[in-house]
Amino acid sequence: MTTRNEHSPEQNKRTCQFKNMITKHSRALFIACLVLSFFCSPPVALFAGIAFAMLLGTPMAAFSKRWSKRLLQYVVVGLGFGMNLHSSLAAGRDGMIFTIVSVAGVLLAGFLIGRLLGISKKSSYLISVGTAICGGSAIAAVSPVIKAEDDDISLSLATIFILNAVALFIFPPIGRALELTQHQFGTWAAIAIHDTSSVVGAGLAYGEEALLTATTIKLTRALWIIPVAFVSALLFRHKGTRVQIPWFILLFVAAMIVNTYLPVPQWLGHFIRSASHSMLSITLFLIGSTLSIAVVKNTGIKPLVEGIVLWVVVSAVSLLAII
Repeated sequence: MTTRNEHSPEQNKRTCQFKNMITKHSRALFIACLVLSFFCSPPVALFAGIAFAMLLGTPMAAFSKRWSKRLLQYVVVGLGFGMNLHSSLAAGRDGMIFTIVSVAGVLLAGFLIGRLLGISKKSSYLISVGTAICGGSAIAAVSPVIKAEDDDISLSLATIFILNAVALFIFPPIGRALELTQHQFGTWAAIAIHDTSSVVGAGLAYGEEALLTATTIKLTRALWIIPVAFVSALLFRHKGTRVQIPWFILLFVAAMIVNTYLPVPQWLGHFIRSASHSMLSITLFLIGSTLSIAVVKNTGIKPLVEGIVLWVVVSAVSLLAII
């Protein structure tokens, strides 16, 4: 006699066929949404990616993770062709003090909060580094240096990405409600928002000057990946590790130099900037599509609490200092 949990071979075959059909169609729909995101604004593209992951999962997870990182680098370099070197250096200089103080302060605060909540040392450290410098890029650079486990990396990335998604939507309205200037908002976004992609997206939503200020300060901040990675190797006492240098930042500076000192045709500069903005939307869709329900569940409550507390403290303190 068969039990209720047993299925006939025919039923198993139909179930398998149904799953294959869903997988096939979800991939086709994913590709269609990816193409359509090229024509959407960055916040809409990010929301679409998150909604897709929550409803249908992530059918092309490896593709999304690999190409979101590459496209982000291309976007940043492309945006450099729309920036003047002299203006960018002035914007970066104004935010330098905030950057130094916030990086050191966040790393210290993250250590204390992690100890208080009983979070694993590596997970807490990765969340702190991601908050202090540039989100997923910093986590990706530091994790091999401290020999972090896959669970540590996924926990920290999921926490940072969730908060990035929230920040991208709420920061521009807060800035307008407080009547922040373009420069003030750009400085605040660069310090208080983790990932470069969300910083660029929030700056673009607020205005061109905010985008310039936010991108420049954030990339200046991203350079801290190098010294922090070296210090991380000493703190975790691992020898023989290699630090990944963010070469795309150097290319971004090179693009600004070209745009400042060489006679780049106006139509070409406009085309590169427009293409970069559209590629940013695609990048945010890919990043959002990696936030599946399973990933969110695996973060646990304690790492998320640490990430939220650090984020709120950095956002409030930096906003008060800027105002």
